[in-house]
Order: sequence, then C-alpha cells, then structure tokens
Amino acid sequence: MSQLPVNSQTLPLIGMSREQLAFALEDFGLVASGNSESRLEQLWHWLYFRGAPSIDQMAGISPDFRSQLSQHFDVNLPSLVEEQVSEDGTRKWLLRFGSEETDSVEVETVFIPENDRGTLCVSSQVGCSLTCTFCHTGTQKMVRNLTVGEIVGQIIFAKSRLGDFENLATGKTGLAETLDHRAVTNIVMMGMGEPLFNFENVKQALLIAMDDAGLCFSRRRVTLSTSGVVPKIYRTGEEIRCSLAISLHATRDELRDVLVPINRKYPLAELLEACREYPQLSNSRRIVFEYVMLKGVNDTLIDAAELAGLLQGIPSKVNLIPFNKWPGSEYECSDWSSIESFARYLKDHGVTAPIRMPRGRDILAACGQLKSESQRVILKS
Repeated sequence: MSQLPVNSQTLPLIGMSREQLAFALEDFGLVASGNSESRLEQLWHWLYFRGAPSIDQMAGISPDFRSQLSQHFDVNLPSLVEEQVSEDGTRKWLLRFGSEETDSVEVETVFIPENDRGTLCVSSQVGCSLTCTFCHTGTQKMVRNLTVGEIVGQIIFAKSRLGDFENLATGKTGLAETLDHRAVTNIVMMGMGEPLFNFENVKQALLIAMDDAGLCFSRRRVTLSTSGVVPKIYRTGEEIRCSLAISLHATRDELRDVLVPINRKYPLAELLEACREYPQLSNSRRIVFEYVMLKGVNDTLIDAAELAGLLQGIPSKVNLIPFNKWPGSEYECSDWSSIESFARYLKDHGVTAPIRMPRGRDILAACGQLKSESQRVILKS
C-alpha cells in the first residue's frame, strides 16, 4: 500500500488517491483499520462532487470529525492572483500554489465557453522544457512539475469560480448562472508544460477527474495533448485511456525538428506508429492532430498533401490553428486564403480539418500564448 509522510504539517486532501487517503485516515487513527470506506466516500463526495473549499464547510460530516480532520489535513486549493476576461468570453486565471512567497509558483489556466461546451485548458508544469519555437510557454524556463493536487486544483477552482458546484450555504448556483456561462464540460491538458513529462501526476489527476463518484468527466471529454513523447503515449492508452491530441505542426522531420525539437528524439515515423496503435480508435473516437498555420513555413498545398498522406489509416481530425502572435515571436500567421485552401484540400482528400477560431487572443489566452512569471529552476527528478 502507498504510504504518505506523516509529520507535524497537515496533508493536502486534493490529489490523494483513494488508497492514499484511506491509509492516511487509518494511520492518523481517525478510523479503525480496514473500516475507512464510508469515511473515504464521504470525503470524496465533499471534495469532488460538492467542491467544499474547506473542511469546515463539509456540512454532512459531524463537527467532531471535522475538527479531527482539520488537525491532520487541509483542502489545498490555489489562490487567484489575476483574472482576465476576453472580449469573446474566454477567461484566463493566474493561479498561485503555495502559501509562502519563497515556495509559491504560478500557472495560467484558461476557460473557453462555447455554444455546446465549456472547455477548461489545464497546465501540467510550471514552464516547459520543450522549447517549441512557435510557443510562448517554451520561452519560459522550466521550474517544476505540478503535483497531482495542483493539477486537480485547477479543475476544482474553475468549477467553483464558474458556479459548477452547488452553493453550500444557499443551494443556488454561482457565476455560471449569473454570467450565463456554461459549466466545465471538457478538460484538455493543453496548458503550460508537456503532460507526458509529468506522467504519474497527470495520470492520477485525470483518474480523479474521471471518477464517477467525484468530478465525473467522461473519458471522451478529457483530452491529453502531447508534443510526441512516444513511450508515454503507449502508457497513456493503456493506463489513462482518455482522448489523445498530438501537437504535430509539420509533415517532414527536418521541419518538425525545428518547430517541435522533441522530434529529434521521437521522429514522425515512431510518433505516427504510436498513434495507429492507440487503443479504441474508431470513426467515433479519433486522435486530434493540432497543426498551427505559419506563414511561409508549413502552409502550402504540398504540406497539405503530405499531411493527408501521413494520416492515412489513422482515425483522425486535424485542428488547423491560425498562429497566435506573442511578444518577440518571429513567426506570422498564414494568410486566411492559404488557411482556407489548406482546409479545403484536406477535406477533399477525406481528412476532417476544421479551422479552430482563435479564442482569448486579446488577453494572451489563445493556443501557444500561456506564460507565467514563475522562473526559479527547482526541477527535481
């Protein structure tokens, strides 16, 4: 059984697995050995289904037991540093984890409201080590991986902020009702960082998100995006089984080596083979390939033809992403006519290729624009 360190400090509740939480309850003497199930389900319900922001607000738990819990645990949610709201309704939050300034880090999390869904873009790392040349996050030094609790905490924060959880005092909904925003229906691991470089923490966080007794997200509504960490793609399919997105952006190794440098380690042939073997692929469950449109770089009809050829035999959809400019970038967005021609060619050759309209550009919340101010390099293995 997994063990947790026991010391004078309280343990964070958010992010523990069921096994870890049961062990901690028994180890602290809060429940008899082997009799943790009912208390475990009670806590799970208040943390993830009701979104209680503190132990004190878990009204369904007796005051005496809440007092005992508070001696050993806390609800470790992030604090809001800044909220920006785009003209199109996209919200970007700068969230801080850690109570002491010397230990705190900040990440950006984005909510994108649409007519048929509300998509939350979640970060997995502070900074990024991949240095993709078109991505703003890649210009930020790698600081550290986010913990399980910090990943799940972004989801709980957003659901609470947008009124997803029932108000514990009044029974009414919050911002989702008053601001006419949808609740969070989809999660995409497309924020800061490469999720598969933080595999174990991302895995546990997504399993919590997809737990039927808690946050209740369908596997089809949870998407993990990777730049191509091939060995971990196989593990994702076996151990997480969520939807998969690939940050592709080029059809030839020599170009992808520049745009997405991890391609030098895992070239296109290896990446696409891992995609072909991803479990449960079908016409109804496809891999999404993300393709940023860069003027004069990867936007010709020759590129489109090569892309259509590469994806043969893979149930897939291509999201064409007009490049989102950020300060200091040397790239330009392709002309609209070139993007439309590219999309039309793919469609004519049997590839679904919607043009993903930019959201949140005015607040640097669009794809490839996220970056926080946390710069300390404290990465540990």
